[in-house]
Amino acid sequence: MKKYLQLFMLLLILSAFSLVGCEGDTTTNVGKLEFKNPLQIPPILEPITDSEGKKHFALTMQPGSTEFLEGKQTPTWGINGSYLGPTLRVSRGDQVSFDVINQLNESSTLHWHGMRLPAVMDGGPHQMIEAGATWKPFWTIEQPAATTWYHPHLHGKTAQHVYRGLAGLFIVEDEESKKLPSEYGVNDIPIIIQDKLFKGDGSFNENMSMTPFGLLGNQILVNGTLDPYLEITASQVRFRLLNGSNARAYNIGFSDNRSFYLVGNDAGLIPEPVLLDRLLLSPGERIEIVVEFEAGEETILHSFAGKDGIENGEFDIVKIIADASLSASSQLPDQLTAEPLIDVPENVKVRKFELTTKSAINGKEMDMNRIDEVVPAGAREIWEITNKGWDHNFHIHDAAFTVMDKNGEVPPLYERGRKDTVFIPNGTTVRLAVDFGSYPDPDTPYMYHCHLLYHEDSGMMGQFVIVEPGTESQVSKELSKRGHDH
Repeated sequence: MKKYLQLFMLLLILSAFSLVGCEGDTTTNVGKLEFKNPLQIPPILEPITDSEGKKHFALTMQPGSTEFLEGKQTPTWGINGSYLGPTLRVSRGDQVSFDVINQLNESSTLHWHGMRLPAVMDGGPHQMIEAGATWKPFWTIEQPAATTWYHPHLHGKTAQHVYRGLAGLFIVEDEESKKLPSEYGVNDIPIIIQDKLFKGDGSFNENMSMTPFGLLGNQILVNGTLDPYLEITASQVRFRLLNGSNARAYNIGFSDNRSFYLVGNDAGLIPEPVLLDRLLLSPGERIEIVVEFEAGEETILHSFAGKDGIENGEFDIVKIIADASLSASSQLPDQLTAEPLIDVPENVKVRKFELTTKSAINGKEMDMNRIDEVVPAGAREIWEITNKGWDHNFHIHDAAFTVMDKNGEVPPLYERGRKDTVFIPNGTTVRLAVDFGSYPDPDTPYMYHCHLLYHEDSGMMGQFVIVEPGTESQVSKELSKRGHDH
């Protein structure tokens, strides 16, 4: 029976791909690029620092237009610009605050994906920013170095708002991270990967229900650059890769099959460098890799064809050209971080979640007024997620986890570090050792959800609150309405 179900799902997927329409084949761009545009590097937004050392940032969400295709303007949204947002860079222990200004003609939010912070500062669907309004979150950076990011998280329209361009990197540094290549834009390069589908007039196709996974594009933007190349001047380069796509996963490697060192996952550095030549990156996931180059050589960062589903297709991402003379680099340290991996005690609480082809978790669609889980502050638990439907992945707010196993087997090397998002293909059960935050607030929930944004918008999301240990049974599972119609 299971084989017939998988065959039926595969036929549905292939049928969906065949209905893409006039925008062309969504399965490859290989052989179609000229690598003619220099890769844009998102600028670092320098904060205003007060006399006490607190760092303040101003971010404005705004409409605009961007020329991706020569001679054609694409209507886009951006943060402090027409498309994407600036890179934010802070250090562990910093006190930060923000003015998030909404100059769009509709409500949105700004969520800090991967950040450990109080629920009222999380930027989820309960922290709506009305058109013309300003949101002022603040918190202290209390987590290891990591490549996190920020993007909207309003219920029902996240896919559209992210697709139009509202996203950016948020880098947390510490003394361990600074031992790696850290000169931003020189040997520390952001790589924000997004697939797009353009209409004939240059505008985005925004058909989010195009496939069972959402919209899959046939063009790749890197940092908002179409058809990009990157010239490097260092013999060793750290790339911070973010899959900022709505639905597509990427099997990352290089066209010449060179090896590279994995040094970090979503939630921070891994204990020691791991030599790889491939890894898979699903929507919302980040990795940090260090790649070694010789003078004058060229290669292409590439996504290799995977299985049908969100891994479908093969794409060139960015051509990398090494200068004729490269500055020398230090050897990577044997130990990258002393931060321990997350484990759980015996007899720990286990919570189980089931994903199917329906946009629901455990049979329930997202309800803004329902609390699905109550977690004591500082808890460590096992979350077991079983996928009986389409390809999905799973993200938990204000938490970090390690993947204990997938279908009872140890996960691939690239998934063994500290993470906050995990890929769960059809027919897979994952067990996560989850470390929760320590900001109790019974009135304001965090989210857990599939990070395929069409699935999330359609209802594949739940809510949990963090409370003082011992008070779990006293917490109501209903929230009062917040004055927003979603």
